[in-house]
Amino acid sequence: MTHPIAWPDLARQHAFERWLEDVAPRHGLDPRTLAPASADASFRRYLRVAGRDGTSFVIMDAPPPLEDVRPFVHVAGLIRAAGLNAPQVLQADVGQGFLLLDDLGERVYLRALQGARAGQADRLMRAALDALVRFQQHVPAGALPPFDEALLGRELDWFPQWCVQREFGVQWTHAQQAAWQRVRRLLIASALAQPVVAVHADWMPRNLMLTDAGPGILDFQDAVAGPVTYDLASLLRDAFISWDEAQEIDWAVRWWEQARRVGLPVHADFGEFWRALEWMGLQRHLKVLGVFCRLKHRDGKPHYATDLPRFFAYANKVAMRYAPLAPLARLLAPLSGTPVQAGFTF
Repeated sequence: MTHPIAWPDLARQHAFERWLEDVAPRHGLDPRTLAPASADASFRRYLRVAGRDGTSFVIMDAPPPLEDVRPFVHVAGLIRAAGLNAPQVLQADVGQGFLLLDDLGERVYLRALQGARAGQADRLMRAALDALVRFQQHVPAGALPPFDEALLGRELDWFPQWCVQREFGVQWTHAQQAAWQRVRRLLIASALAQPVVAVHADWMPRNLMLTDAGPGILDFQDAVAGPVTYDLASLLRDAFISWDEAQEIDWAVRWWEQARRVGLPVHADFGEFWRALEWMGLQRHLKVLGVFCRLKHRDGKPHYATDLPRFFAYANKVAMRYAPLAPLARLLAPLSGTPVQAGFTF
């Protein structure tokens, strides 16, 4: 069998070829068409293969013990049971980390939004908001692991470890460390005080697909039971595309009104809801600053660091807006430099 796929591990290549040889006849696959589809920030990658009847399929290659495909299989079932558009798992070898999925296509929300006119962007985002409400309403939070204090804290700790120390070489003083700990406790307490729903944990345009059946949902294997504002904050303040605040608030109000109509547990006062969303977004932005620096320094993926200014700008805006978070703004200023002081253009 020959195909244009690079395999750094010869044993894994042979295991994959044996698996594909077994799976191909069952699903009418043409192994000669196998080609790279995409990769992400994890150790997973995706391959595309054509079916002999003209359809196409996606194969997930998730090498154990670096990746575990069981959460993906589990959450895919929950999403599809909720009437939403997630890939169907057609064949799974959990032990070896190979999955055969149906193909949601190549029309990524992010690319469509980046080139969209205002009206078209609004229609796409409203569809994403509608799907998010349905996700939170019908995916059972009790079937997912908790987004608890330990996980919230672990994510926040990546910021000083990988961004402050590793990326910038800065060692905080005892006073600065104490200020960070106070902010850290405030953000964790705010998140834990929110009502709990199913959380995708990366509901953003790069993980949504344009399909005839509505937004296709990808990259959901880290779903948890957690704060109701988390996914909305992820969508509105994204890693790769930004909006002016008036537009963010317009979409947030639309989601909030729809959530209230269907009985989702949201605060009755939009101002309080917006504050909780901003603080939740700040937790995520600090986490992402740490993750992107870790990808650069540990995993050899430096291109993620080009988006650090966007996240410094998000974080600084929120830190300067709320008095209890002012100590964080002082910690950010020496790191973020020009993007924050001169203003990052969204």
